[in-house]
Amino acid sequence: MKINELKSISENLIDTFNIAGKESIDLYSKGLIIKTKEDGSPVSNGDIKVNELITGKIKELTPNIPIVSEETVNLKIKNSANIFWLIDPIDGTKEYIAGKDEYTLNAALVIDTVPVIGVVGVPKKNRLFYTYNPGESYLIENGKSKKINCEKQQPKGKVVALSSVLKPSDMILNKLKEFNVTSIVKMASSYKFCVIATGEYDIYAAKERANEWDYAAGHAVAQNAGAIIKTLDGKPFLYGKEDYKNPSLLMKRAENLND
Repeated sequence: MKINELKSISENLIDTFNIAGKESIDLYSKGLIIKTKEDGSPVSNGDIKVNELITGKIKELTPNIPIVSEETVNLKIKNSANIFWLIDPIDGTKEYIAGKDEYTLNAALVIDTVPVIGVVGVPKKNRLFYTYNPGESYLIENGKSKKINCEKQQPKGKVVALSSVLKPSDMILNKLKEFNVTSIVKMASSYKFCVIATGEYDIYAAKERANEWDYAAGHAVAQNAGAIIKTLDGKPFLYGKEDYKNPSLLMKRAENLND
């Protein structure tokens, strides 16, 4: 696909993400209908509605590209596609159900193992992130759009890490020590990728966890903004695995986290 096609597709998803984000807030305010999935995780009517809206628009924009969504995927069928969409309609469902503000809406287009397009909506923070090519990551906040490039926002000498849990494991803490981390902030969902893309935070490390749809859209936003994303042992972080499982992750805003 050419860059102008990728740009058009990503920009054509923005209105749908805004509508879906408002719908998620409206459904929460009315009282969510919550069920438990086979794996024991919760799913709400908000997840389902957002999924319908996003997948419907994507089918309209790219009718010939397969869609893999957390809410409809059949894990018994192994993934063999080279080009496909990964959707997590609401990442951070538990946060969403609890009325918190870090849940995200996510869609990514993966081409030959790399997430190229990424759209991440953060409805309760009035933020939407999107990207379609290296050097082309954007934040739309309160109606204004700006390019983001991982430029450091923390004071010099302060290196702030993100964690998905209150108490990271010793292995993760030891890894963060290598980068002279001065503090750790707990944050939910793919929002972590986005605030590293803006330069608000510096680094995120995680053991093997979650699935490809949890990371792909945020990965595209951060990597195309200039972030360095690899596994903990320095290997490329790739998509399109048969079982969709994520390896470990190390995401840095830059090589030198003080710059």
